[in-house]
Amino acid sequence: MDDARALRRARRERRARMAWYLAAVVGAAAGLQTLWMHLTTDPLADVRAYYDAGARLNAGLPLYPAGQDVNANTAYFYPPLFAILFRPLAMLPFPVAATIWGSIVVLAFVATLHRLGLRRRETWVAVGVLAFPIAWVLAVAQAQSLVTWLLTLGTPAAVALAGQIKVFPVLAGAWWVGRREWRAVGRLAGWSLALVALQFVLEPRATVAFIGAIGTGWVGEVRNISPYAISPFLWLVVVAALLVAAVRWARSPAGWPLAVALATFAPPRLLSYMLMTLIAALREPRSAGGDARRDPPR
Repeated sequence: MDDARALRRARRERRARMAWYLAAVVGAAAGLQTLWMHLTTDPLADVRAYYDAGARLNAGLPLYPAGQDVNANTAYFYPPLFAILFRPLAMLPFPVAATIWGSIVVLAFVATLHRLGLRRRETWVAVGVLAFPIAWVLAVAQAQSLVTWLLTLGTPAAVALAGQIKVFPVLAGAWWVGRREWRAVGRLAGWSLALVALQFVLEPRATVAFIGAIGTGWVGEVRNISPYAISPFLWLVVVAALLVAAVRWARSPAGWPLAVALATFAPPRLLSYMLMTLIAALREPRSAGGDARRDPPR
């Protein structure tokens, strides 16, 4: 009986592996098509929003101008810190700034792969499955690549910085809450407050404007795959369920993947390229006690 069960289990695992491999092949094909499409139609397109935001700060103009088209990729939705960091690039000619930032985006992705483990089969299967959003991010030089790398680092400082780029990644801190690692929770809160304070010191008007401007009005009319596009109530239910699950099972192998899923799916404006960040679920952070039992081989 035990041998039969082991055989059935082995067959199920083999079928599951084959399904993931097939998904990776299909995803890789979609990714290559997406990469080609964006490189030939709108390469580095998202740099314009970051560049213009930095240029507005350099010129003393409002970071969040009234009447900006929230449906255009030139709209700036992020906290002020990202625009502040982009100010030096905004002083360069746009082609130069776009090339530099595009290189940073690619390097962040390479660093993510190195962090996950270049020799791990799971890394490359995940890259294949998520090739469509990854290709989109790399082709248009989206900041999601930097957010993904920061969540892969998985430290309180890195998660706090990711939260100051796209807000919702800070929810990955639910992993430390569920594990009752209060020192890490405190560091996450401390880093977040310090970064907000830094923004306020450097750009007080923009910081106050962001707090007043952020809201569901920024969702826009885009190809939104968030449950919010169906119903705001459904979105709240899904986010609440992910939050409870991430806290409840934080000490299990599913804990960090659930926290990453929460950080990824929480935004009410969720575009397909943002699914790239799910790859960060492959590497669980070290616990407060330095537990590295699931660190991947290099």
